[in-house]
This record gives sequence, structure tokens and C-alpha cells, in this order.
Amino acid sequence: MINVRNLAKRYGPRVAVDDLTFTVRPGRVTGFVGPNGAGKSTTLRMVLGLDRPTSGTALIGERPYRELTRPLCHVGALLDAGALHGGRRARHHLLWQAHSNRIPARRVREVLDLVGLGDAGSRRTKGFSLGMTQRLGIAGALLGDPPVLILDEPVNGLDPEGVRWIRKLLRALAAEGRTVLVSSHLMAEMELTADHLLVIGRGRLLADAPLAEVVAAGGGGTLEESVLRLTDAAVEYRGAGR
Repeated sequence: MINVRNLAKRYGPRVAVDDLTFTVRPGRVTGFVGPNGAGKSTTLRMVLGLDRPTSGTALIGERPYRELTRPLCHVGALLDAGALHGGRRARHHLLWQAHSNRIPARRVREVLDLVGLGDAGSRRTKGFSLGMTQRLGIAGALLGDPPVLILDEPVNGLDPEGVRWIRKLLRALAAEGRTVLVSSHLMAEMELTADHLLVIGRGRLLADAPLAEVVAAGGGGTLEESVLRLTDAAVEYRGAGR
């Protein structure tokens, strides 16, 4: 599981994440949603040990990410698929990750085939389309066959076939008993993919419930309409022009 308790992050006087507490459980796809600037990416970075919290804890099971041995075998993450060395071949990009975590080299071929890049492993990544780059990032997240997956905007750049593929993949991984956390601003896709939702606004948790309950709490209709109502009702969104 992913366990977040009283997590906060401040940059000087600005509060990016404000006392978040939630648990992401295995066996379901949990969507992490909210408007731009809500604190989603900052939260994910703290869970993955990339940013230090001002207060509170973010644990993978019972341990911080920084304390994990061979972390790729515990957590697979995709935050920025474009963070690649353009001159490096796709296979080599994954091989150095595998080597750093003592993952057998044969696993590289397996994940390239899994994400549909089996014939592109010898190509340099600077020639990849946005969708291919995204698939390579997903391959990296799956490299250690981890029980926990954290993906930020995984369908970015994918064509309709690719979107359907990642949707089926995420649901299949959750059905295997893995913990799957997906951050996205595409509510229509979350409505088709997620079982459970975490909704935040300006760093605060606004909802932590099954998808159907979030829709009902937001007044019914589509998920997008419900999430907009929930975030708009938060006090930090009221202003003179509203």
C-alpha cells in the first residue's frame, strides 16, 4: 500500500500540500485528480522521495521510498516520460535502469514487447514520437515487475488505441493485486479506468471514495462535472470574481 499521513509541503509562505492523509490500497485503480496547481505532482514527488515533506510521512508499505533496496522492484513510476537522453537507444535506456537495480537484462525485452516497442528497441529515443516516448516510460515503470505503480498522466500523447491499451493494462495490473495510483486531468478517461478517487484542491483532500460516491457527492452527472463542483466548493476557490 501507499500510506500518506499528515503530509505537507511549503515553499516559503506558499502551501503546496496541506495536511494530506490517505491510503492507496492494492487490487484497484486509484485515480488522483484535481485542477492544475492542486498539489498532485508535489505529492507524488514526496511519495517517491524526490522532494522532502515539510511535515508528515509518505510510505510505501511501512518504509519511505529512500529506504527501499532495489526500489524499482517495489515501485514503478512514471512522472516525466520525456526525461530521456535522445542519443541513447531505447533498449540501452532500460538496460542501465535494470543494471542499477540488479534486474536481469532479459526483462528489458519483455517490457519492450509488453508496451508495443519490441521492434523499436534499437532506435535512438530522439526519433521517438510522443506516444512512443510515453510507452517507453511505462516500460521503465514495469521493469522491476513492482507491486506498486505510480503514473502521472500515463495516456499523454497516446492515440485512441494506445489509450485503450493503457486502460486495459492498468485494470489488469490492479486485478493481479497490485497497488495502482494514476494522476490525471482527463476525467472522461478516469471514469472508464478508476475504481476509487482521491480529489484534491489547493493541496487539501476533498474526497477519498469510490468513483460512484464521488460522482454522487458532486451532484451526479459526469465525473468531470462532479469533480469541478467539488473543487469549486472548496473555500480556496472562492474569490471576488466568483
